[in-house]
Amino acid sequence: QLQLAESGGGWVQPGGSLLLSCEVSGVTLDYYAIAWFRQAPGAAREGVSCIGRSGRSTPYADSVKGRFTISRDDAKKTVYLQMNSLKPEDTGVYFCAAEMFRCASGRVPLVKDYESWGKGTLVTVSA
Repeated sequence: QLQLAESGGGWVQPGGSLLLSCEVSGVTLDYYAIAWFRQAPGAAREGVSCIGRSGRSTPYADSVKGRFTISRDDAKKTVYLQMNSLKPEDTGVYFCAAEMFRCASGRVPLVKDYESWGKGTLVTVSA
C-alpha cells in the first residue's frame, strides 16, 4: 500500500531556506509522479510543483518559480523540495501526493488529480 511521509518543515526567517522530503513506501517510486501542494491558513490547497517519472517534467507555480526546486531520488524513494528565499507568504502546511501518469503536461499539479497523500509538514516563515 502506497504511503507518503513528509519531513523537513519548521520555522525559518524570511530569506531563509528549507529542504522538504517526501518519502514513499509500499510501492516502487519509479512508476509515480510526485507533486507538492501547500495550504495556508484559511486558504485552499494549491499546487506548488510536480515531478514526472523521468524527472524531466517539473512545472512550478508562478509564486515559487526561481526559488523552489523539486527533485527525485528513486533509489531512496524520496522526492525533495528545496525552498530558497522564503517569504512569509510561503507559510503553510506542505503536502506531497503521488499518482501514476501525471505531471507530463507541464501544468502545475491540481488537487483533484492526485489520490494518495501524506499528512503534511508545517512551514512557518516569519521574522
